[in-house]
Amino acid sequence: MTISTNYAIRLGELMCAVTQEVLWSPAQNWVRKQAPATTLLCRVGSGQATYHRFDPRLKQHQITYGKRMIMSKHQPDAVAGWLSGREIRQRKYFEGEVTTLNLLAHTCCHEFAHLLQHVAGQRYHGSVHNPHFYRILDELHDSGGADAAKRHLAEQAERAGIPLPHEPIQSTDTRQLMAKWSVGDSVGFGTSTRHMQGTIIRVNRKTCTVEGTGPCRGLRYRVPAVLLHPLAD
Repeated sequence: MTISTNYAIRLGELMCAVTQEVLWSPAQNWVRKQAPATTLLCRVGSGQATYHRFDPRLKQHQITYGKRMIMSKHQPDAVAGWLSGREIRQRKYFEGEVTTLNLLAHTCCHEFAHLLQHVAGQRYHGSVHNPHFYRILDELHDSGGADAAKRHLAEQAERAGIPLPHEPIQSTDTRQLMAKWSVGDSVGFGTSTRHMQGTIIRVNRKTCTVEGTGPCRGLRYRVPAVLLHPLAD
């Protein structure tokens, strides 16, 4: 399913509200005991990047939900490239069922888990998705917080008249997908406004290593195979 940019932005705003009202609200007293006067700002970004960061000067946690991430998670062929989809399947979140609704609700939980991980002092350079992070994320799901986030997001989207698919998305056959690509293939990836190109120099288990060409010359990328498309020679 393809959604418009406007719908993606509105869904991002709903994800911000879910994060503030369902996840941050019950946790903020604990957070402020560890770090007084801490606040949270949620925003919708213009690109694909989705992340948590902390501004020590403002004592402010910031969570950004990328507009293009939201659009991508409506595309079945792109889902395999997202960590959130692999987490849902492998850790049996939402009973292991990958849907657009589950992906977006879980994304809220994933980024909020990074906030709690940071407050607990367990986020380190080179060790972000570590065992402590997954203990927090597991607890958000086991405690019912993730289900509450999912319900709230679904209700608010329905109220706003925004389509939010809840049909299961089938997993891609990775071996069949990887068999499409070979070293030397010219490929493109990215978005219409930030399109990248290069040549495959290595085919890995689930990704391809791409050496940039043209305006991307000098750069190297590791790209999930589902996000690649062939370029004419």
